[in-house]
Amino acid sequence: MYEVKVFVTLKESIIDPAGTAVQDALHRLGFAEVQTVRVEKMIRMTIASTDEIEARIEAMCQELLVNTVMEDYRYEIEKL
Repeated sequence: MYEVKVFVTLKESIIDPAGTAVQDALHRLGFAEVQTVRVEKMIRMTIASTDEIEARIEAMCQELLVNTVMEDYRYEIEKL
């Protein structure tokens, strides 16, 4: 059994409206030192043991979890 965390971020060239909204709110609250904010998402899965776990995760990311035109991703695999 494995725990997999997939971290998805917008590519640097893509404007992050959620990050801009958070940054603006932090500035309004007096946190003027915040220079930039980018919002990520993390997808956590528990996966049954398989010999091809990395290939299976790559397929999941490519086919459903990530919009590869706009987003980058990385993942961590931990054996349970």
